[in-house]
Amino acid sequence: MKVLITGSNGFIAKNLIVRLNEVNDFETVTFSRQTSERQLINIVADVDAVVHLAGVNRPPLPEEFITGNTGLTQSLCEALLDSGRSVPVIFTSSIQAAQDNPYGKSKIAAESALRDYAAQSGAAVYIYRLPNVFGKWCKPNYNSAVATFCHNIVNGLPIQINDSNASLSLVYVDDVINEFIHVLKNKPPVDTKYFYSVPVQYQTTVGELAQQLEAFRDSRTTLVSEKVGTGLIRALYSTYMSYLPATAFAYEVPKFSDPRGDFVEMLKTKDSGQFSYFTAHPGITRGGHYHHSKTEKFLVIKGQARFGFRNILTDETYELITTGELPKIVETIPGWSHDITNIGQDEMTVMLWANEIFDHASPDTIASKVSPDCQ
Repeated sequence: MKVLITGSNGFIAKNLIVRLNEVNDFETVTFSRQTSERQLINIVADVDAVVHLAGVNRPPLPEEFITGNTGLTQSLCEALLDSGRSVPVIFTSSIQAAQDNPYGKSKIAAESALRDYAAQSGAAVYIYRLPNVFGKWCKPNYNSAVATFCHNIVNGLPIQINDSNASLSLVYVDDVINEFIHVLKNKPPVDTKYFYSVPVQYQTTVGELAQQLEAFRDSRTTLVSEKVGTGLIRALYSTYMSYLPATAFAYEVPKFSDPRGDFVEMLKTKDSGQFSYFTAHPGITRGGHYHHSKTEKFLVIKGQARFGFRNILTDETYELITTGELPKIVETIPGWSHDITNIGQDEMTVMLWANEIFDHASPDTIASKVSPDCQ
């Protein structure tokens, strides 16, 4: 399928072009401000669909809303009609179309031109009144609070908030692209009275947005990760990370060393514990304690380890050996004292997950040696 993408230098278009070029079934044709409108009739002559993303939202003069939004859309519709073909169109309008302002009026007029094209040609036209779209490659200090806040926070610049309680309706660019690809592939029936929307949308406030992005920044110091696996926080985190300069791709974490080896905390979570790793020199034993509630997972990634266990009530003992060559998770059990000994000839490296962040005020770590029979 050959798809014309207008506004091809914009951030939504960049994401869409990359995604379509990953799929063998799509070929992209682009139209940007550097392309003359007179070329449209030749460009649309053999395309199978159009994703109309071109437009202006912050022009120097108000009348440019008409030329950049309404005028270009009318030219596109004329070129499509002149082609004599029924070419489906996806159009990104805006929720501003419901507002009585020059930008909104220009979008309404563009919508009207496309509905007329659909009526005359029989083509499917999908009009999306999008809220604020955010994601990677969005231009900061333009018309996106998310992009501006990400850019400024990453670069140590102040952010300006006029009303922290101001509401924000957001949609993530990847969800927009997923929706558009679904429409291009499946060509669902069109309701000419209906405005389409991206299924996944988020509601927040300017203040909440700023706090969340600042928490991403602070996580490199506290090591406490936000809940970045799902929903809005996941999308915001991915967006925030995309604004990091290459010089900030890496950061140091504290390392604690003693004669036994090193201990490094890597990542802490708010409700799923923390990750760390430690090393041990040959013959060194670490541990020798038990927990009432805390549990841990150990993974030897280098060297040979002997794990010893003792039930603190019954004195039952158990031991097992693992190596870095055969990955095996060893778990600690509440009420069982445990230790780990490097029985190899080289330094041992072990990854460790604990189900809670270590609390110095209440460590739940009670010294208790494992039975000598297990040494």
